[in-house]
Amino acid sequence: MRYTYYRWDGSQDSPLDADEVIEALSDDLMSDGDLWNAFQRLNRWGLNRPGQPSATGLQSLQQQLRAVRQALLDRYDLTSFLDDIRSKLDEVVHQELTGIDRRLADTDPADERRGALEKIAQRRREQLAALPETPAGAIEALRDYDFLDPGARERFDEMVREIQRRVLDQFAGQVEDTLREMTPEVMAQTREMLRDLSATVRAAAAGDESRFGDFMQKHGAAFPGTSSVSDLIGQLQAGAQRFQSLLDSLPPDARDSLQALLGATLGDPLRAEIEELRDALASAGAIAPVAHSFGGDRTVTLDEALGLMDRLQDLDALERDLKRAQDSGTLDDLSEETVGATLGKEAMRSVEHLKGLARVLEEAGYIEKKDGEYELTARGVRRIGQKALEDIFSGLSRDAFGNHSVDVPGPGADRSDSTKAYEFGDPFLLDLNATLQNAVVRSGAGTPIDLGLGDFEVYRTEAVAEASTVLMLDMSRSMPLRGCFVAAKKVALALSSLISSQFPRDNFYIIGFSDYAREINPEALYRITWGDYVYGTNMQHGFALARRLLARHKSGNKQIILITDGEPTAHIEGGRVHFSYPPTFRTFQETLREVKRCTRDRIVINTFMLERSHYLTEFVTQITRVNHGRAFFATPERLGDYILVDYVKNRVS
Repeated sequence: MRYTYYRWDGSQDSPLDADEVIEALSDDLMSDGDLWNAFQRLNRWGLNRPGQPSATGLQSLQQQLRAVRQALLDRYDLTSFLDDIRSKLDEVVHQELTGIDRRLADTDPADERRGALEKIAQRRREQLAALPETPAGAIEALRDYDFLDPGARERFDEMVREIQRRVLDQFAGQVEDTLREMTPEVMAQTREMLRDLSATVRAAAAGDESRFGDFMQKHGAAFPGTSSVSDLIGQLQAGAQRFQSLLDSLPPDARDSLQALLGATLGDPLRAEIEELRDALASAGAIAPVAHSFGGDRTVTLDEALGLMDRLQDLDALERDLKRAQDSGTLDDLSEETVGATLGKEAMRSVEHLKGLARVLEEAGYIEKKDGEYELTARGVRRIGQKALEDIFSGLSRDAFGNHSVDVPGPGADRSDSTKAYEFGDPFLLDLNATLQNAVVRSGAGTPIDLGLGDFEVYRTEAVAEASTVLMLDMSRSMPLRGCFVAAKKVALALSSLISSQFPRDNFYIIGFSDYAREINPEALYRITWGDYVYGTNMQHGFALARRLLARHKSGNKQIILITDGEPTAHIEGGRVHFSYPPTFRTFQETLREVKRCTRDRIVINTFMLERSHYLTEFVTQITRVNHGRAFFATPERLGDYILVDYVKNRVS
């Protein structure tokens, strides 16, 4: 197998990595526990990939699109197409005047017709000199003008036909071939097609699509590729919207000039049919033109002006698609090809990546579909916990902590690489090679090998300690209100990940407490949201539940890690919860009674305070006095630094 390596030039792409995606989602998942919302936010803001092409989010793509649109508006002068038409009229007039002079020059002065020709030429010059300044007025006058130069007449007629074609293309499909000759018959056929269009559209708007087949049989050449009446109406509405956007984007005087120009070139009968078709299209569905403000100086023709409207219409449509995808949270209807054609290959790859987020996570086993919706798997939850663990430890110096300190060995042992002679009571982790070698050295080569008691050699073991920990997580409503909500969940998942990966013999539980205390599966912790939090800080019930959980284990290392932002405000008495704020002496008394029971069971309570209120500080002081545990004040941002490092450094048997 051969491999060829090339220097990366920015155009190559690398596939999405599932770990990158789940890490990008983790903070949002910790915030509200909603996978769909996390995907939606990732779609909006994108995926940053250090050292690799990033997946640009929908918000940034919309900003890029707006920049493209603004660049067009800043480049062109939309009204300049009227100057272009005026310039072409001036060229027609110049050609006619040149033709008049040529006719006079070619006529012999002795010719008896010379005098009459000079009078005609003078009248023509006077007519041309008196042409109105506006393009519409000049066209109206030249329609009735009797050209002396055939080339000037043809040039004028072609200019008028070009305007007619560009306008009718917006409303009547591809009419270029039919308008090559501006005969009365052709104009009559065009008016007939516009009438049939209006009738077909109005019938479809009323629910009758039967006219479509007859229309296409009669006029289908002007609408190639149209397979349904909805396609037909869609094309017509796009053209009508494009032309109306052109009108709305012009200043009032230029708009009036264009309207007058249409009357001069199309004639009243044809213009009336177009107005009727526009009304019919409005009845079939809303036409929503967008006015644009141009501020550039680059000139355009009428054809280029309509092309600009088409381009801007496509940009507006793509912006609506991007916003719809952002609001709905699904990119299924967003075309990456359309994005690429407008914003480039990098934007197209970004959309492809965003569309593939769920697939990548599903293939990695981090999410799965249940009842049509994606949910995190246990593996996904573990990966989020690992990410939380990495985030917390990434800010610490490399030698900030080591392995567990062990004063007294607990149950079990790990095999080391060194060996020793077997002694009674040692774990029988036999080193077979060393044992056989000892026998051969002692008794000599030969079979069978005579094994003696002194020949046996076993691997040494390292004593390990087992710890059992309960993390008591305050779930009262004040926690999210004070900004401690996400930090506490993140620490709980990180601690779960640390223990399961580094200390698999340890036992770990999570208890959430507010009015009551309840055990929480680490895999369900990320789903806890603001709405799950209620009033009440029932530490008493939490300590009682923690004590029952720790009683299942015989290890000498038992501890409770308490994370709270407030003093106890609730306790259970007579099977009922009693809540009071400010806290009562009775609540303090019942909670401390449960602390004493934990102390009697050799359970150490380490408290992490997220608030320095007088009541909380005083109460935690009493806990440490009774239990001999420790108390810390930590901000939400540094909570993980305290808890995880403390767990690693201070776990004892």
